[in-house]
Amino acid sequence: MASYLQVENISKSYGDRTLFSDISFNINEGDKIALVAPNGTGKSSLLKILAGVEHSDRGGEIKFMKDIRVAFLDQDTAFNPQNTIFEEVYARMGDLSPELREYEAALDSGDSKRLERAIAAMDASNGWSVEQNIRQVLSSLKIEKWNQPMGELSGGEAKRVALACMMLQNAEFIIMDEPTNHLDIDIIEYLEGYLQRSRCTLLMVTHDRYFLDRVCNTIMEIDRGKLYTYRGNYTEYLEKREERYANMQAEIDKSRNLLRRELEWIRSTPQARTGKARYRINAFYDLKDKAAVSLRTDSVEIDVATSRLGRKIIDCMDVDFAYEGRKMLDKFSYKYTRGERIGIVGRNGVGKTTFLNLMTGRLTPDGGIIELGETLRVGYYSQRGITFKPGQTVLECVQDIAEVVKSSDGHSISATTYLNRFLFPHETFNKRVDILSGGERRRLYLLTVLMQNPNMLILDEPTNDLDIMTLNVLEEYLREFKGCLLIVSHDRYFLDKCVDHLFVFEGDGRIKDFVGQYSEYREYIKEKEAEERNAQRNTTQQKPQQQRTHDISKRKLSFKEQRELEQLERDLAALAEERATLEGELSSGTLPYDRLTEVSTRIEEIIALTDEKEMRWLELND
Repeated sequence: MASYLQVENISKSYGDRTLFSDISFNINEGDKIALVAPNGTGKSSLLKILAGVEHSDRGGEIKFMKDIRVAFLDQDTAFNPQNTIFEEVYARMGDLSPELREYEAALDSGDSKRLERAIAAMDASNGWSVEQNIRQVLSSLKIEKWNQPMGELSGGEAKRVALACMMLQNAEFIIMDEPTNHLDIDIIEYLEGYLQRSRCTLLMVTHDRYFLDRVCNTIMEIDRGKLYTYRGNYTEYLEKREERYANMQAEIDKSRNLLRRELEWIRSTPQARTGKARYRINAFYDLKDKAAVSLRTDSVEIDVATSRLGRKIIDCMDVDFAYEGRKMLDKFSYKYTRGERIGIVGRNGVGKTTFLNLMTGRLTPDGGIIELGETLRVGYYSQRGITFKPGQTVLECVQDIAEVVKSSDGHSISATTYLNRFLFPHETFNKRVDILSGGERRRLYLLTVLMQNPNMLILDEPTNDLDIMTLNVLEEYLREFKGCLLIVSHDRYFLDKCVDHLFVFEGDGRIKDFVGQYSEYREYIKEKEAEERNAQRNTTQQKPQQQRTHDISKRKLSFKEQRELEQLERDLAALAEERATLEGELSSGTLPYDRLTEVSTRIEEIIALTDEKEMRWLELND
């Protein structure tokens, strides 16, 4: 198997903090690798070095296989806000985009000679297929308003445009940093399927554990500045990691036992020390270093009191809300109860964040009533993230909320101790918030929300930018949380762990309450869709038969005509089924150009054949 990437001795530091040093590894064709590590250990920096956005501190070497195309999906892609979606994608299509842009401009100019030249240039550069591919990929990602300015897009819509740009590069090697952030679950599942089918080689950072399990065949872990590689998916990685730690601990224990004996020898009469073998003295110090290794891994400690919560939490009665002419809530009524854990799901733009802002009083409903309980204390973790003053430090940000935090056992914890528990050591207290990594800033935000001792937690996409280790701790905390939970998340694993029923936003203000986990909901939807497809197929097959029975009774057909009629019905059913299959392929977003052309041509043939056979079928039934 060909080696697509060889990395030797790359390093990265920020100030006096070393993220990783002299890392070397190899990636082969077909590998689908996830990079895992705690926040702040250099995952994003490593990806940017490989993508050529940043550079290794002390040289090193990065060798991609000659002539392979490399695509990079960053966490946040900078777009021209004035461009339309289509223009932005055109602009990122490399050498072909000038021909496409000139063709569009020539159409608008009304200059026939200019248009002739533009058409010739499109023919020469195969620009027509590129335009068709762009439309196909945008449609597969549910991007329909191609003329909408980029500056008007939500975070999820902009992420889908970035994905389209990446997919259209047809790269053999893809590098992605948190590709599922800001995406709704339908698009995540589409991307999951796309990467499973693709023959590309992949290196990505993601916190989505279902995504990891279903897409990746290799896990790379940064641990204490070193890189470890595990073959298998995320579940297998967890098992092998524990095995590695057990073996390392056995070696450390063995070194400590040997150290005790060697320590007695090294401390023996000083007069004899000059006669001791130099190699044994050197071995003693090596042994001392091995015995001093600690495998303890720091993790976030969440221990905060929950304020007393009365019987009344939030009561909603016939709540209506519309935004820019779109109905977000239509006569919504619900009474929240203590201990319930609600997940909110639905496609982007359907009103999930708007709903949270209504529940927290940030928005006022157009109609109906929202009543809050007297004892209610809401902790709202919003998508926008933490707000802070210019130049504000980590400690100042926390002290603005409180100097002490009340723990679950009633004790008071100082703000500095609480920062330590959220993995902010003393040397970070005077660090400016604006230079923290994305994950560190999210962790600090979570701290500031929880330290207010809320009895209702409203979390809007809490998994974005948090590492898997922190998510595991947060999940355990939420499972034991005594108050009420309301969570918007695209992380299917997180939802399965933390909620017991779902508010499903179906659009036009409709909200369905589904009792069960997200995985159960998806199974329910799949079964329902399969039943609808079967019913539609049966109706399509039965209709010609019913029509034939009714019509033949009007006029007696010859034996030959009757056989022809039956064959026409079989042909029409087969053509309909073939057309449905081909249209499914066309909307998959994964067809290479040759197959795309072949499918489009065949659909045109099927339409013509269907028209011809239907005309003959009508003649026989006349």
